[in-house]
Order: sequence, then C-alpha cells, then structure tokens
Amino acid sequence: MSKTFEIAVFHGDGIGPEIMAPTLDLLRGLSSGYDFRFTDCPAGAASYLDCGSDLPEASLDTARRADAILLSALGDPAVRYPDGTEMTPQIDIRIALDLYAGVRPVRIVPGMRSPLNLPDGKVVDFVLIRESTEGLFHTQGKGHVEADMAEETLRLTRRTTTKVCDFAFRLARERKASGSQGRVTSVDKANVFRAFAFWRDIFDGVGANYPDLTADHAYVDAMALWFVLRPWDWDVMVTENMFGDILSDLGAGLMGGLGMAPSADIGDDHAVFQPCHGSAPDIAGRGIANPFAMILSAGMMLDWLGRRHDMPAMIADAARVQAAVDACLAAGETTGDLGGPLDTRGAGAAVMARL
Repeated sequence: MSKTFEIAVFHGDGIGPEIMAPTLDLLRGLSSGYDFRFTDCPAGAASYLDCGSDLPEASLDTARRADAILLSALGDPAVRYPDGTEMTPQIDIRIALDLYAGVRPVRIVPGMRSPLNLPDGKVVDFVLIRESTEGLFHTQGKGHVEADMAEETLRLTRRTTTKVCDFAFRLARERKASGSQGRVTSVDKANVFRAFAFWRDIFDGVGANYPDLTADHAYVDAMALWFVLRPWDWDVMVTENMFGDILSDLGAGLMGGLGMAPSADIGDDHAVFQPCHGSAPDIAGRGIANPFAMILSAGMMLDWLGRRHDMPAMIADAARVQAAVDACLAAGETTGDLGGPLDTRGAGAAVMARL
C-alpha cells in the first residue's frame, strides 16, 4: 500500500513560485510506492503585505504537523520591518522547530561553471554543516543600539553544539560507508574567542565517540582560503551559524552560483528543504530563474524521508534526481546563468525527461 507524506509548501516571494512549480511537478511524477499531499503555506513579504505577518501562525502550525517542509525563496529587500531590517521567516521557522543542523552540500560536476580549474583526478564533494539556531544570530532583531555604539550577542549552548557536532559525525560515518574520507573538521575561531574554545572542547568530546572517523580543526579565515585553493581535501565540516552562512555562499560560488546550491535545515523531529539563494526580485516574472537548487533540495527531502521511514525506494529516487540534474548539466540543458538556452520550466522539464 502506498504511503502518503504531508508536505508543507512555502512558495515564497519573487522567483520562489517559479522554481517551486517544476519541483512539485517532478515530485508528483515519482511513483515508487509513496505519494505526497502538498499544503500551501503563506509566508514572506507577500504575506506581510497581505495580512501583516511574514509567518502566520496557521502556516507555522501546518509546518509543525507536516512530515517535511519545502520552502522556496522568501523575502523582498523592498519590504522591511519598521526598524529597517528584512523579514526572514525562514530563520524564525528554524528556531521555532529547533532545526539546528543546516546541511549545505558542495559538489563540482561536469557542466558546472565553476571558477576553479580542478587538477586532474581531484573531486570536490563535501558537506558544510551550519549550526542554524544560535551563534551570532542569537540576538537577531534584538541587538542593542545606541547613538555611538551597537552590539550583538554570540551564544553557544552545550546542548545544541553537542547535537550539531554529533549530526556531523553521523553524516561523515554514512558518507564513509559510500567511499568518502570519514573526516569531520570543526571550523571555528578558537584562537581569539573563548566561545569557540568552548565549541572546540565540545567537538572533541563528541569526536571521541567516533574512533572510526578522523576529527580535526581549522580556523574560519584559513578555511575560506582552503575552499578556493584545495576544496577537494574536505569531507564534512561543522561550524557556527554566521561562519556557516558566509562559507555556504563561498561553497555555492565554487559550483558556479547560488542557483546550484541546495540545502536542508534538520532537527530531531522536523526538516526544511530550500535553495540557498534569495528571491531575486530583479528577475521575478521573467521565467528565467534556475530551478536546480530547488529541485536538488527536494531530492535531499526524498533522501531524508526515505532514511527516516526506512523506504529504500525514496532514497533511490533521491539519487536519481541528483543524477538527472548532473546529466542536464553535462548536456548543457540549463538556464542562462549556467550558459544554457532553457527557461525555468524548460530546465525543470529537462530534469524530468532524464528521470
């Protein structure tokens, strides 16, 4: 009997609905013993203008009840709170659902417009794990500002730091079973900040529970350099919220842009899957946005649901989605940002044809 999964869908702002549409078409076309029931959830700038809330309580309640959450690009720089900050309901969702592990895969495959010229035989395939609920985002929207000074608070807790480090080691163990290095690197700034010495001590304690894996450390400024000079050296990295925010965009740059950067934010009971990029209001409505990051994020959702519910068919379909996108890249079946001739719908259809 087919299992039906409830998926909360945030269509988003700007190009959000445009990249979500082919993604949902693709998911509806998969038929390996499971089905989806999609529920639309208003949020973002359009929702704020419509009802005065960028994350209505009904949308958050739907997300809490869902088996998984698909979230497209949210927000619009032209629509701001009275204090001048942009609305970020995606961050509010992470905090409300305790989605502490931000998963940002970085893979360079043939057909990507990477700025790197990789040496022969070098393969770039690593995952950055960003702690997504604490760190320098702790006082988001609540920082202290005076006429001549402003300050924000970086907060790390033992509970969450332990969880995100353990998540990184478990992921490295899974990847090692498939041929990866089995290496976890803590990215911090422990030479300057006591908070990161605290982080590093917790990381080392968690790593002691995984004697089959290699655990090491790197300072964040050095890691930014190594992302460019030798990105093939890394396997799984785990880092604080702000550092992860910055490094994940650098990782996207290695892949040719944010249009190729999927992500997930995962907790103990819930998970959100979304592209790393924003809503790009400057190209909204033109039908030219790259849907691959959204489609790859949906593939990550399939893998997470498949492992959570012991459904090998879903895990296999996740690999098929990734392989289909890879094949489109190799064949030049891409949108203009990657040098291809296709529009958003055409790129989505090309992936479905490969499936």
